[in-house]
Amino acid sequence: MLQTITIALSSLHLTTLMPMIVVILGGLAILCIDLIKKDLNKSLYVMISILVLIIDLGIVLGYSGPTRGMFGMILSDGIAILGQIIILVASMLFIPLALTSKRFHEYSYPEFFALFLFMTAGFQFMVASDNLIVIFIGLETASLSLYTIIAMHNLEKSFEAAIKYFSMGALASGFFVFSALLLYSTTGSIELQNITKVVYSGNITTMLAMLGAVAFMFAALGFKLSFIPFHTWVPDVYEGASAATAGYISVVPKIAGFVVALRFFDIFIGANISWVYDVLYFFIIVTMTLSNIMALVQVSVKRMLAYSSISHAGFVMSAVLVNTTQAHIALFLYWIMFTFTNLGAFTMLWISRYKKNEFSAKYDHPYQKFAGLVHIKPISATIMAILMLSLSGVPPFALFWGKLYLLGAIVNSGHIVLAILLVINSAIAAYYYLKLIVFMFLKEPDKKADIAYMKNTPTALKTIVGFSVIVIIFSIFLIEPILEMISSYVIISGF
Repeated sequence: MLQTITIALSSLHLTTLMPMIVVILGGLAILCIDLIKKDLNKSLYVMISILVLIIDLGIVLGYSGPTRGMFGMILSDGIAILGQIIILVASMLFIPLALTSKRFHEYSYPEFFALFLFMTAGFQFMVASDNLIVIFIGLETASLSLYTIIAMHNLEKSFEAAIKYFSMGALASGFFVFSALLLYSTTGSIELQNITKVVYSGNITTMLAMLGAVAFMFAALGFKLSFIPFHTWVPDVYEGASAATAGYISVVPKIAGFVVALRFFDIFIGANISWVYDVLYFFIIVTMTLSNIMALVQVSVKRMLAYSSISHAGFVMSAVLVNTTQAHIALFLYWIMFTFTNLGAFTMLWISRYKKNEFSAKYDHPYQKFAGLVHIKPISATIMAILMLSLSGVPPFALFWGKLYLLGAIVNSGHIVLAILLVINSAIAAYYYLKLIVFMFLKEPDKKADIAYMKNTPTALKTIVGFSVIVIIFSIFLIEPILEMISSYVIISGF
């Protein structure tokens, strides 16, 4: 006789899904509007996207329900809420970059904005769960949307970038699935909370399988965080994508990856499994050092910023290695400061984008394009210099406080050698940031610069740059409230 199983709807706690549902419905609404009325102005879709993201942010900030929902698969702890806040705020700041003066191909399609919202929902799923299946669904939803957005830039190198990103992403997805398979075979669960209990109890059936699971997961996360040697897609994808999309890729996918890495590696580092610690330590140092060396020899500012983002990812990953509450707080502080700085840097590249490459047939933003910029656009040169100084970690600009707090957490945990290596890498990175400043202030301007720079600057983009620069300059007054907010979310999560 079959037994009927009844599940009360209230027991599913569907409110934990509301942030993702709102964004998905927003994307579907844009597609429906396009079906009813064609050729509407892109400004409408930008406003709808921002409105949906604001509503979503309000739901996330105001959430006070149960921690788990949907059969325990959705996790709305402090880390999940904090991760979603960063994802949504960054998305709200990047989506207005569609309001360009020039008619770039991708922004003429409503599908771009729908895909953008679906991608945001995917990243939210990644940070709002410790179930490997849900994380994988979020990863694939975000990745498939992002591949398409890159290709929609409609340049030959954009198609190449999308194909490379798709190929490497498919490989990373395979690694993730293999890791989940091995974890299930050794622990009997795909939920990180249950895997933690098994690892801490020492009841692992096969240590070799666990080694494989960690290796495959490291490869999968290494792709998302652009760790060396999984970084090969980064410079080509950044170069092929629009500057706006490249800026988004440098910030949002990585915070989702950091949250997953934080949850995953906390299991093994917290259990004092030394080989996981040693492997992570090695790859952090290699990633920072080699990416900085490669950034030194770039002739394109966008490719330089691509390798720079790899170095910053390695820098921040040291917080996962240290695995203290202070380090975890420093991770989020650093990435918030990096978000505003990189937002400004890539927006400056985007507003200088011209459909015809006057300086280089291969690159949109070679260093020569910015030569003598102070003589042509002194305000733009000054803004770009401030952004580069912030990325260098020069006080009192935003990223200095992120680096200072992270180094403090590392030193307080007793990792003196690691702190010294981070400082050395920061000094190396300062050279290639200062290189752009030298070009802008000490080189003679090219005769083409007056027609190829600042041709794409509507009020919306100027506002975003201004907001970014204000946050960077006056960050000293924002550090304390931001730290209080981060601390409250991290501590209630038990990290």
